[in-house]
Amino acid sequence: MTDDLTYVPASPWVAAGGVWSSHFCVGGVVVRLTGADDAAVTLVPSLVPFRTKSGPPDINIQVEWVDDLSSTSGLQLFDSGALWRLYECDAGFQFDFSAPVFGGQPYKRLVVDSDFSLATLQMSGEVYAAFPSAAPLGYPLDELLIMHRLTQEKAIELHSCGIVRPDGTGNLFVGHSGAGKSTTTRLWTAREDVEVLSDDRIIVRRDTTENSGRMRMYGTPWHGEAAYASPGSAPLARIFILEHGHGNVLTRLSPSQAVAELFARSFVPFHRHEYVDSALQFLQEVVDVVPCYRYAFEPNEDAVERILEIRD
Repeated sequence: MTDDLTYVPASPWVAAGGVWSSHFCVGGVVVRLTGADDAAVTLVPSLVPFRTKSGPPDINIQVEWVDDLSSTSGLQLFDSGALWRLYECDAGFQFDFSAPVFGGQPYKRLVVDSDFSLATLQMSGEVYAAFPSAAPLGYPLDELLIMHRLTQEKAIELHSCGIVRPDGTGNLFVGHSGAGKSTTTRLWTAREDVEVLSDDRIIVRRDTTENSGRMRMYGTPWHGEAAYASPGSAPLARIFILEHGHGNVLTRLSPSQAVAELFARSFVPFHRHEYVDSALQFLQEVVDVVPCYRYAFEPNEDAVERILEIRD
């Protein structure tokens, strides 16, 4: 059993009528859970730092305990090959989650409307009785939920690490697995007192804290091997596409090159063409205001110094 499925107190509160509720926020998306008991709204450890006070939610989720989740109808849109399947249904979309340890049938099901604002999460009471650690918002449901909600907004999740310097400068290092994100994180934390928003997945969206048209990057709960996951955010100054190389060579990318590189390292649901089109359009807006470089770097302190020398 992974730590993602371990419960910790989430400080839920009881609203009128005995309804339990809790809130969290990832990448500017506020999620509200409601249920009949505290188990329905308790957050997994990875989400606890992202817990927030009650407020207007972007996504409302009603958690329910049910006896049977075996029946499935609707057109299958996607099969992850492991933990979840996606179906089209009358309400919008249906996500079924299963795991060998819980048997062959789904142990939870998310039914959500087409704009990912209103959902019902059905939890198998039988599975929960045998495995109390089968948390409602355990991974990968939490990431899938946020990732799909971002398709409705000017925002995107990127495979990247976000480094915020002491002066507030935010640099985003984007790369596939093995490209050097965790190495980059270690080099920067050894060099100066930086804040690491995440060493693996960052959400980028328009900065609503000011009217400058700038972009802002947000930490997420879904970290890499360096295990950095912060609920913080920072204005985004530059983007670097990481690759291993010699000499710490920086190459400024054209807008079209930058969009292609970023899209290849983004988390975008591909089962709807409009989601893809929206992501490409937003990435174009990102590269129009944020300088983007290809960075062929060596894993040494000179890699950091080279970034510090940049004058756009």
